[in-house]
Amino acid sequence: MEDFTGRVVAITGAASGIGRALAVDFARQGAHVALSDVDTDGLADTVNRCEGRGVKVSSQRLDVADRDAVFAWADQVVADHGAANVIVNNAGVALGATVESMSIEDLTWLVDIDFWGVVHGTQAFLPHLKAASEGHVVNVSSVFGLISIPTQSAYNAAKFAVRGFTDALRMELEIERCGVSATTIHPGGIKTNIARSARIDDSVNRVAPGPGNPVEGFEKMLRTTPEKAARQIIEAVRKDKRRALIGPDAKVFDALSRLPAGVYQSIIVRGARLGQR
Repeated sequence: MEDFTGRVVAITGAASGIGRALAVDFARQGAHVALSDVDTDGLADTVNRCEGRGVKVSSQRLDVADRDAVFAWADQVVADHGAANVIVNNAGVALGATVESMSIEDLTWLVDIDFWGVVHGTQAFLPHLKAASEGHVVNVSSVFGLISIPTQSAYNAAKFAVRGFTDALRMELEIERCGVSATTIHPGGIKTNIARSARIDDSVNRVAPGPGNPVEGFEKMLRTTPEKAARQIIEAVRKDKRRALIGPDAKVFDALSRLPAGVYQSIIVRGARLGQR
């Protein structure tokens, strides 16, 4: 899918960050966009940025953890736009907590959105993509879907799951030769709101201490703008890549993931212990 003109692109988590940047960039390239998010104010802002480009823009408040709602939205997208060619399962949240201190409620909250939201979006749109005989599933994982990090067990679990789920999907689609493909996206530090809206448990400071608020510390690591990330993601779809590493730090994480587990984990443990001094 080298040209997006006239194609219909559905995006979850489109109220800000990567989702918003993707919506604007796809619209700029002539794609009709169907946008969703739980943040209706942010979603309205994204819609305004996409309009006036000669493309159709639709939006809907959507909680991706609600399977029935996601399937209903997919049907509505096709009813509104006549087809669906790309689904970007981008909506996500973050949680910082040790395994011991993490509540089951917080774990369920994150997995419902970061993993099950991806599953729901994929299954809801896949029949429509196949019906169009030309489609692409874009599932957003993370660099934390490449290696594990202390206090990020829930996020790691969900993002590793997205990676495995999408790899299997990609192979199934290749076997079927149905005109649909899939790409896993591994963003590094992107300047989005996910860190500021994360749920952070006090246990984070015991295991991974640092100067100031742990969220502020994480935000200092964010290097890549959402707009640059969006360009790289769209290029990955255009080139039909299996996986896309977004941002220079993602390449570092990928290199670490290729080391023996004992080596990369020892590096991380030593770094965390140095932070405790």
